[in-house]
Amino acid sequence: QVQLVESGGGLVQAGGSLRLSCAASGTIFSINVMGWYRQAPGKQRDMVAVISSGGSTGYADSVKGRFTISRDSAKKTLYLQMNSLKPEDTAVYYCNIKQAGMNDWGKGTLVTVSS
Repeated sequence: QVQLVESGGGLVQAGGSLRLSCAASGTIFSINVMGWYRQAPGKQRDMVAVISSGGSTGYADSVKGRFTISRDSAKKTLYLQMNSLKPEDTAVYYCNIKQAGMNDWGKGTLVTVSS
């Protein structure tokens, strides 16, 4: 099992930026996919961005061009740079890793975007 700890959330005005980090501990296999998901109040958890161990990325249409996912494998850390934030980006953001049939989640970090 991998432990994931998110940080970097907070309150920001619309148009602002935040950078989320996710520190992983435990065994990380060479083939994996890490990602950021978010869940707004009363809504389901949705994918925001994913990145494979090979560096391929994918984004939800709602964040394309505004968010950038990256990873530092040596530091076992995942990042999400969020620019041009909108009130509809308000949610709890969760870090996830899928590997070897396992699926681990962090506890989340709250991002609140005020209008």
